[in-house]
Amino acid sequence: MTLASLFLIGNFGTTEILLILFVVILLFGAKRIPELAKGLGKGIREFKDASKDEKPEFHDRPVNPSDPTQPRL
Repeated sequence: MTLASLFLIGNFGTTEILLILFVVILLFGAKRIPELAKGLGKGIREFKDASKDEKPEFHDRPVNPSDPTQPRL
């Protein structure tokens, strides 16, 4: 048995989602959830901005297959 088959990942119904939300509310409290969501959104936004700025090194130069000094993809 794999871990994914134990948790049935990707097969969430309404009952499972409500149960997860109930557990999150119990763990963190209703007042703290908006703060957590705001922090998560800010982190995702910063990650997207940083990934847009970074360009892979191999896109900057043409590939010459006969040159042994260039890395293979």
